[in-house]
Amino acid sequence: METPSEAVLLRIYSTESAKWEHKPLYEAIVMRAREQGLAGATVLRGPMGYGKSTHLHTAKILDLSMNLPVVVEIVETEERIKAFLELLDGMLAGGLVTTEKVKVLHYGPRAGA
Repeated sequence: METPSEAVLLRIYSTESAKWEHKPLYEAIVMRAREQGLAGATVLRGPMGYGKSTHLHTAKILDLSMNLPVVVEIVETEERIKAFLELLDGMLAGGLVTTEKVKVLHYGPRAGA
């Protein structure tokens, strides 16, 4: 393991139905992160959740709603996250965005393995 480095974790909470320019918002965010050369982005789909409206979104079989919660996570340097947030400003019409400082640990193959 290498020495931990400082970074920022950006989380963007949304739903599957949120759109930007006729495509899913989460997809547009990931593509924008890739265009900007950020280290990586991951989309997590939640089987259940609710937000400010307290409307419950669930993946239960009897529920016809496929508007499930999604979270986009990006880990990058603080400067690059700040710059990326400026780009996202026009894309996000609502939802929740959080940041937190994290320590990045890089794991790789063991020496001699």
